[in-house]
Amino acid sequence: QVQLVESGGGLVQPGGSLRLSCAASGSIFSINGMGWYRQAPGKQRELVATITSAGSTNYADSVKGRFTISRDNAKNTVYLQMNSLKPEDTAVYYCNLYGSRWYGGPVGTYWGQGTQVTVSS
Repeated sequence: QVQLVESGGGLVQPGGSLRLSCAASGSIFSINGMGWYRQAPGKQRELVATITSAGSTNYADSVKGRFTISRDNAKNTVYLQMNSLKPEDTAVYYCNLYGSRWYGGPVGTYWGQGTQVTVSS
């Protein structure tokens, strides 16, 4: 079983910063990529940022220039550095991993439990 443990969420003032962490553990053979998604009240879940095993990154237009995704491959951990936070960034942030649990196995998608990020003065 693949488990994703998230940390770093909380309450921050507009213009402030937070760093989210997500550590993956369990039966993981190969990780294709990891990422962060978020869901605000009354809205659909949206992609925030992703990073592949090769280091290629992708960001939502709304966070480009403010958020940075990075990964420690040795620790199977992904980070999301969030700077210049805005109230509209308020959401539940979910860590995502997609990869294979065994050689030749199918690519699966796994999710963390979500962590609340609230940007408010």
